[in-house]
Amino acid sequence: MVVTESSHRRDGRHSEVIGNYNPKARGQDVELKLKLDRVDYWMGVGALPTDTARTLINRARREAAAAPAPAAEQTEA
Repeated sequence: MVVTESSHRRDGRHSEVIGNYNPKARGQDVELKLKLDRVDYWMGVGALPTDTARTLINRARREAAAAPAPAAEQTEA
């Protein structure tokens, strides 16, 4: 998934790669991986996702919310 100017061709220059989507992921492959902080940044400055991108972003947010939080490391003083 990339961020691009609307005036650029579909397969033309892009501003930033913000993730990957592999609908046929197998084994250790990850089906959907997005940098949600960068998605939030671009949408905050006015980027408008396509309908498909919006669906994938919502799915990534649900998966991130459902994922267990990493255990906090305990340090000894």
